Amino acid sequence: MKIIFLLQLLLPILGSCFLNTFSADNSSCSASLVESIPENLTYPIFSISHQSTYKALANLIEMASHTIEIASFYWTLRGIDIYSDPSAWQGEDIFKRLIIAGRNRSISLRIVQNIENTRQPNEDTRILTKDAFAKVRSLNMTKFMGSGILHTKMWLVDRTHFYIGSANLDWRSLTQVKELGAVIYNCPTLANDMGKLFDVYWYMAAADSIPKPWPKEYSTKINSKTPLQLGLNDTKYDIYLSSSPPPFCADGRTVDIDAILKIINSAKKFVYIAVMDYSPAIVFSYPSVYWPVIDNALRNVSFTKGVKIRLLGSSWAHTKPSMFNYLNSLQALNGAKKADIQVKMFHVPAFTPDQEDIPFARVNHNKYMVTDSTGYIGTSNWSGDYFISTAGLGLIFKPSKVQQSGDLRQHCYLSFFPYFLSLSILSLSFPPFSILSLSENSV
Repeated sequence: MKIIFLLQLLLPILGSCFLNTFSADNSSCSASLVESIPENLTYPIFSISHQSTYKALANLIEMASHTIEIASFYWTLRGIDIYSDPSAWQGEDIFKRLIIAGRNRSISLRIVQNIENTRQPNEDTRILTKDAFAKVRSLNMTKFMGSGILHTKMWLVDRTHFYIGSANLDWRSLTQVKELGAVIYNCPTLANDMGKLFDVYWYMAAADSIPKPWPKEYSTKINSKTPLQLGLNDTKYDIYLSSSPPPFCADGRTVDIDAILKIINSAKKFVYIAVMDYSPAIVFSYPSVYWPVIDNALRNVSFTKGVKIRLLGSSWAHTKPSMFNYLNSLQALNGAKKADIQVKMFHVPAFTPDQEDIPFARVNHNKYMVTDSTGYIGTSNWSGDYFISTAGLGLIFKPSKVQQSGDLRQHCYLSFFPYFLSLSILSLSFPPFSILSLSENSV
């Protein structure tokens, strides 16, 4: 009942402040959460709906007047790339729109992708190079870091609008996988800062070594210490971008893991997390190395300050068995001193035989966190590899001033912060037949 009451409280707030305009350097900005809901996954009638990832990306393409720049892990927008299914139509439409943008509208397309392999040949970008005159570079993280991949999922349009989130350039990320991201519109100050991150990838994809130090054009003044202040009516908000791995961070850039730790350590009431993989280890090394950086932070704030931890992991065919060991260990601290920790697993069922046959689908792929004061949307899973040797990004946003009473009506947090909060509570509490306890998943 408390959660239903909170949602009832938030709904009128959302109607008045979601997608409100805020300004930076005399430029009008707006922000929106976007999400992919797997086909046939139904939420309760009172759930808050918002724009789909597909519509958001299609709109970004149509808004472009000069440039579209994309940083991506891999490309499988067409059904023929991986598995033919009627639900591939959204990815195929995005692919066609990109071709039209480059070929018919003379939009400059620049793409940085992870270096291809036999499992991910990136045929889509070869077609875009030929038919849409796209310029494509492939980034080999192993060449510079000894391991790792380009795991970023980012679209940048005219260096004015951008998308950041969990959705890959994959038709399944639009119709068969649960994704969460954010789109920032009409905000050239922040978009140009995102452009510096794209420029790092573009440079490194053609480089022989990592610059030491990075040239000044890659540096930034927008970070956790000096965030960009965006005004919404009489309220100011702080926002910045983070990046990993650390050697890819030019002067002034906040390292992604540092941003995550700061958010956790500054929480006073709660930390809600939704992430596909959670492992306090460097997983893709042999032998595996223990890496309890995030795990220790969560335990500490809950044990010492009584901060409520709610972690939503993902249960699917490819979940590593060790993840349940880690999460059971984290939850075992619940009740010790002030510790308040609960972990649940989100399972996206296949409702038809056809859905069952789609490879690497039907999963909650989100990577986000929200606390009583700060929101975070990232592109990385939560294991050490993603912060040490893999390229990923984060978007961090918080109100500059928050009333102690938590009057959301007056402050609205960011334009989308109340929705982000309610979405987190909703995901942790209500989706039918999809939230499982650890005991139901344990191996």
